[in-house]
Amino acid sequence: MSTIRTQLSEGVFTITFNRPKVFNSFNKEMAMEVQAALDQAAKDPAIRCVVLTGEGKAFCAGQDLAEVMDENGPELTSIVRDHYNPIIMRIRNLEKPVVAGVQGVAAGAGANIALACDVCIATESASFIQAFSKIGLIPDSGGTYFLPRIIGFQKASALAMLGDKVSAEEAERLGMIYQWFSDEEFSGALNKLSLKLASMPTKGLGLTKRAFNEGLTNSLEDQLDIEEKLQTAASKTYDYNEGVNAFLEKRKPAFKGE
Repeated sequence: MSTIRTQLSEGVFTITFNRPKVFNSFNKEMAMEVQAALDQAAKDPAIRCVVLTGEGKAFCAGQDLAEVMDENGPELTSIVRDHYNPIIMRIRNLEKPVVAGVQGVAAGAGANIALACDVCIATESASFIQAFSKIGLIPDSGGTYFLPRIIGFQKASALAMLGDKVSAEEAERLGMIYQWFSDEEFSGALNKLSLKLASMPTKGLGLTKRAFNEGLTNSLEDQLDIEEKLQTAASKTYDYNEGVNAFLEKRKPAFKGE
């Protein structure tokens, strides 16, 4: 892979966007490589947590516009349908925690990929921009779905239309991200968070993620039924038995994600 780097360590699979000269903006090659890496994460039981982050000064500046303007490049319809939509669906359907570690700018599709993750943390110097309106486009990559649900209709509509830059501090206040850290503390905080998630009962975390996905469109009655179904599934896992036994035996549990 030439546009991303991947690394597996202690159950944490890190996918690093690696086009720093163009602020890790997406082209077709990078989109396909990210999709392939997420497929690998779904299939490999040794992977317990996935981290998305960027090389250099940016997380991801969105779409590489040079590719859009290239007469031999993919059409915008194909870029949305074949590049970004599959990434968002893979993130949400992956029944393992996915963490976005945002340093620098997260703009356009880059911002919305971060919002689609289960947990997003950022550096103090990070910023989030719905940059689409600046070139006459609409938010894609799930932006019109997740952003209003996260921060409310009025604020989401304003950010989408005005394209305001949102600081990490403001993003945390609005609920767009979980936490921000100083630039010096960020790397250690991202590592600590991802290792903690990887050591947890990740089968249960995956079922929790499925429940949250269902809850985005379900009625209360339907959601209560889903909770019953998924709680039953969780109670049959190795990790549930291990957690209960560890609690009764007053010891630290050793979860396996099974």
